Order: sequence, then structure tokens, then C-alpha cells
Amino acid sequence: MFFVQMSGFPGSGKSTLACEMARRTGAVIVDHDVSKTAVLETAQGLDAKLSGKISYNVDWAFIDFYLSQGKNVIFDSPCLYDEMIIKGTALAKKWNVKYKYVECCLDDFEEVNFRLKNRQSKISQIKEVASREAFQYTIKNSKKPENYPYLMVDSSKALDTYIEEVMEYIMKEI
Repeated sequence: MFFVQMSGFPGSGKSTLACEMARRTGAVIVDHDVSKTAVLETAQGLDAKLSGKISYNVDWAFIDFYLSQGKNVIFDSPCLYDEMIIKGTALAKKWNVKYKYVECCLDDFEEVNFRLKNRQSKISQIKEVASREAFQYTIKNSKKPENYPYLMVDSSKALDTYIEEVMEYIMKEI
């Protein structure tokens, strides 16, 4: 069994990759944008920071539940806080499953903005990047696990150019 924690800037291809991984493995996807959108739709006017905190708590509860049921889980969310790595690795350890971390790297401001503007977005998702500085800051400050091997993929390329590498990584025992 495995728990895959996705990472990457919004629009970098996390959801596309997560869906293909799930299709190939039968894993359950816990998509942060789905839970945060549900919270925002339910409690209109809720502060963005509080809605994020509530939806992450819901996400972690579902991840814990699915792992307890013997399901492989993919967590589709940017990994911007140390707490994300701490909780992810703790749940993998709790349920004795392989912990995997996959980051979609797309260091192209124009391409990310193009993808964001042209996708069918949920209310929780950004529609475009505010500034190059914010974009670069977020990319440079994404969190990575220190004690686990992780995989970074160039998601500026077509999915079929890196999906096999991702599958080999998540199925590997270590």
C-alpha cells in the first residue's frame, strides 16, 4: 500500500497526474480543491485562511479513514507547509504504508497562467498568478520531505513522457 503526497504550484499538473496514477492503481484521490470548495459553498463569506484550515482537517480525516480501510491514497494539494509533510509521513507510518512525494515542477509563469485561465476551475482555485514574485516565492518555498526520497517531474512536458517514471517510483518498495 502507498500514500502519495502531491506537490506543485496551482496549474502545474498535479490533478492531471493524480488522476492518471489513480486510474492505473485504483488509488483514492483526496483533492483539497474539492473539500475547500465544499466548505466555501457551505459557509459563504468564510475567511479564506479559516476555510483552508477546515478543509485541510477534512482532507486529513479522509486520508486517515481511507488508509485505515486498506486503500492506496493520493493527496492532491500544494505542499506549502511543514505541517503537510509531518502529517503525511505520520499517517503513512501509522498505517504502515509506503510514503511517496511527487512534485510537479513547472517554472514557467506564462504557461501556468495560461493553464489557470483555461481550466474549468472550482471556487477555491486561483484564476491567475498575482505576480512573478509570488510565483517564484511559492516555487522556492514548497516543502519536501527530508527523510524520504521524493520525485520531481517536469510537468511542462506531456504526461506520457514522465508517467512511467512516476509509476515506477510509487510502486518501488522504498
